[in-house]
Amino acid sequence: MNRSVLLIAAVLAAAVLVGILVLRRPAPAVLSTPTSPEASPSSGPASATPGTTATAPPSAPARLRRVPTPDAAPDATAPVVEAPPPAVDVATLRIDSDVPGAQVFIDRQFIGAAPITAENVKPGSHQLNVSAEGFEGIAQTIDVMPGSRDITVRFREVRLDAKIAVIHKHRLGSCKGELVATPQGLRYDTSDKGDAFAVTLGDLESFQVDYLDKSLKVKLRKGKQYNFSDPEGNADHLFVFHRDVDKVRGRLSKGDPAAGP
Repeated sequence: MNRSVLLIAAVLAAAVLVGILVLRRPAPAVLSTPTSPEASPSSGPASATPGTTATAPPSAPARLRRVPTPDAAPDATAPVVEAPPPAVDVATLRIDSDVPGAQVFIDRQFIGAAPITAENVKPGSHQLNVSAEGFEGIAQTIDVMPGSRDITVRFREVRLDAKIAVIHKHRLGSCKGELVATPQGLRYDTSDKGDAFAVTLGDLESFQVDYLDKSLKVKLRKGKQYNFSDPEGNADHLFVFHRDVDKVRGRLSKGDPAAGP
């Protein structure tokens, strides 16, 4: 009997102790989800209730932009634009002569014997000199453009462009004018129409210089004779003119062709 009472008392005491411990245990904390700082009670959605998760409104879908890949195939319909050819900024001169082996110089620099090709010539004005044994040297200024150009120097063609101011002595008085000589002929230009003439070089019956008299005597075939003097009284001018014309007369008589006017 005493043991039963003690057992019941122990059980009751244990129950009381458990109840006391349960009552003294702190209540569990309630978690809440903070609302967005942009939301307001008047315009935003209602605050989430405790224990629930707030869901943000769905955003507008982003626009997709197609990015071509490096290995993408070209559009067959697109026009094909060809690149322009590279600009040529130098010239190539192919220089030949009717006398083989003529010596060619460009801007006083020896290039070689004709026929010769001069490459990488800068565009612009250049001095061309060509010489051949037995012929007078030929000098000319050439304007060079980018690209290729053929130049033929003709030594055998007869060239002449000589002019001299003269006075024609009449029996009574005199007249002033100019003698002009080309491979095509000799002419006297003057305001005195009765004395003016134009003849071929082959129609000169006499053509000579009188150094002592300081005069150039010209006799036309089946025509009259002229005595020309230098306005300054310089016989050297008459001599040079006569020499150049007489040389051309000799070459033409041998059959050398005359250069064009």
